[in-house]
Amino acid sequence: MIRASRQGFTLVELCVVLAVMAILATFAAPSFFAWQTRDRVDARARSLLATLSLARAEAVRRGARVTLCRIDASSHCLAAGRNCGDGITDWSCGWGLFVDRDGVATLLRMQPEMTSIAIAGASTDLSFTPPSGQVIGGFRSFDFAPRGADAAANPAARRCVRIAAGGRARISPGSCGASA
Repeated sequence: MIRASRQGFTLVELCVVLAVMAILATFAAPSFFAWQTRDRVDARARSLLATLSLARAEAVRRGARVTLCRIDASSHCLAAGRNCGDGITDWSCGWGLFVDRDGVATLLRMQPEMTSIAIAGASTDLSFTPPSGQVIGGFRSFDFAPRGADAAANPAARRCVRIAAGGRARISPGSCGASA
């Protein structure tokens, strides 16, 4: 009698493979979440950097004052003394870019709220002026970090956006207070 050979895995082999995969997933999950957090913070910082570059370019191109400010739910600039989330200099509620032409503010770009990222700014708004797109008030900075427990657990996720008096912005790893 000829016995037919059966192809496949035994139950023991399958259990061993599943156990190894579970162990690998246990070790990989924390670094995946840290990477995801860093990516979110980096994307938000790059979004502000792009908005700052646009503000400077529009001030030069239009020959008008362009203002970047924190916005409320109705896409209007928050008043200088009003809180946004964690305080007066918190930018987590989002920002809007407005051009001022003959006393009328027109919205150019808006970035909505993202509560998982804490953004601390040096002031409540920025104005770029023609003819060269300079920032009123000198050097400014924005500190980006994950909100909550992720901030302490993942210090590599912090980003800093610095704006020189000439209006040029750059992004660097770490917090604005760190020497990076």
